[in-house]
Amino acid sequence: MTDTANASASGGPRLFLVATEESGDRLGAALMHALRERTGGRVTFSGVGGHGMEREGISSLFTIDDLAIVGIDAVIAKLPMILRRIRETAAAVIAANPDVLVIIDSPDFTHRVARKVRAAAPHIRIVDYVSPSVWAWRPGRAKAMRRYVDHVLALLPFEPDAHARLGGPPCSYVGHPVTEIAPRLRPNADEQRLRDGDRPTVLVLPGSRRGEVRRMLPVFGEAVHLAAKTTPFAVVLPTVPHLVQHITEATAGWPIPPRIVVDQDEKWAAFRTARAALAASGTVTLELAVAGVPTIVSYRVSPLEEAVARLMINTPTIVLANLVLGENVMPEILQREATPQRLAAELVSLVAPSERRQRQLAAFERIGTIMGIGREAPAQRAADVVLRMLDRDSH
Repeated sequence: MTDTANASASGGPRLFLVATEESGDRLGAALMHALRERTGGRVTFSGVGGHGMEREGISSLFTIDDLAIVGIDAVIAKLPMILRRIRETAAAVIAANPDVLVIIDSPDFTHRVARKVRAAAPHIRIVDYVSPSVWAWRPGRAKAMRRYVDHVLALLPFEPDAHARLGGPPCSYVGHPVTEIAPRLRPNADEQRLRDGDRPTVLVLPGSRRGEVRRMLPVFGEAVHLAAKTTPFAVVLPTVPHLVQHITEATAGWPIPPRIVVDQDEKWAAFRTARAALAASGTVTLELAVAGVPTIVSYRVSPLEEAVARLMINTPTIVLANLVLGENVMPEILQREATPQRLAAELVSLVAPSERRQRQLAAFERIGTIMGIGREAPAQRAADVVLRMLDRDSH
């Protein structure tokens, strides 16, 4: 038997998990909870994570707040610290000698940890929870991952085929977290009547990172002002706690004062009654598609980041909802094209009972089937894959 099999047989599986962003921390916490349920509590955890994973039993090696870095310039400035954390994390994995290392998203950090672990301790199984966007850019990463990743847990339904096509590791679609909240996103009859009423609500979603909000909020505000001159509507702006003060101050002069929402239940209630949305590109586009909210997607980055993206991105859209649906149904208006006038015109067309609005609504009807909404929770499916790998090691 291998060292990992002996460890598992003696006291239950031992896992080391690494997540360095809030979204990864949520995935890690759900996976830990599912593994504890699946094993009757006979599992131990160590690793790096945020508050969610700490509540599930991890004493994080360091605070992940240090790694909440956005933008190329900021990454360069913090590079010595990042490299030190990578070395520390890899050394901790090797010392812990877990049955499985689960790296969660943040590939620039976690994959470097995985490569170091594979080189020093090749018997440790490595699972990558959240596939890098090999289908969009740097497709050669898929084949390279075979050297240090044993299995990929994919959030998007087209990713297993992408890895197979590109020569990547074995890959299983376990589901996106949005599939679990679908019932909270979809309106009941009364909420649908509000959505279709004479005084509709428009969602404004400028992103969850300070840099995104700084770039997107002014242009979104001007677009809403222009659109409201011809089409009356109310504005709801969901955000996260650490951005409330900034957003409150930044929107104080808006002609249509937005209702700023932080509470998660209030946010989903707004999704269920909204008629249209203006959103920064990101996971929120999937949430909006599941909620059935026609959306205009926009994004702006620095000129340097734009130049890099144009050279490297190889996909017909950057909008996750469009990629899942297989068609560019949500219009994406990027960079210099994202003028208030252009965004306002698009928004007016989606608030009105137009052909463009109906096209999005028709496409959204397919997303439940494509993403497996209503099936077993993603974390449970992810836990099953991890445990199957342990079973394989024990034989």
